[in-house]
Amino acid sequence: MRSVTYSMNVSLDGYIAGPDGRFDWSVPPEEVFRYWIDEIRGVGVHLMGRRLYETMLYWETADQDPSLDDSQLEWAALWKPLPKVVFSTSLSEVRGNARLVSGGVAREIERLRAEPAEGEIAIGGATLAHEAAASDLIDEYRTMVHPVLVGGGIPFFPQHERRVDLELVESRTFASNFVYHRHRVVRRD
Repeated sequence: MRSVTYSMNVSLDGYIAGPDGRFDWSVPPEEVFRYWIDEIRGVGVHLMGRRLYETMLYWETADQDPSLDDSQLEWAALWKPLPKVVFSTSLSEVRGNARLVSGGVAREIERLRAEPAEGEIAIGGATLAHEAAASDLIDEYRTMVHPVLVGGGIPFFPQHERRVDLELVESRTFASNFVYHRHRVVRRD
């Protein structure tokens, strides 16, 4: 069965965006950006909400930007053909290799897991991930912790009142003081 992973850049105090909604602090240094390139290679489909979709639209045409470096061009080449599922009730259409879904994330994950496809089902965006977590659908949490405190904003982890046991699968510290953590959800029978 395909794994469902939730991974994003996160501040040391646990937020994906600050109190003002900005995430300009999350621009990664080259070594971290290269890590995300390697990470996206294992993804078979990417689920996202409207806000993340609109942020990532840049990469649909980024390969036409002459100012991009080799890493950015490599990311664009991997991102553009990647199948994407966008959850939104306000969008009427999506571009690129994306399809629009207005239903719940649980039903879509069930459908994707039933398909004979390869690669992880990646979730990006806190709101969508929180909905998946509430239904116990996330198999791994992956954080790229940035060395910054933003003091509030949109939390990476869902704020539901239940315990989730995790097992550390991987941890890596980068020269730039960024730290990657990969935790698997431990499900007890």
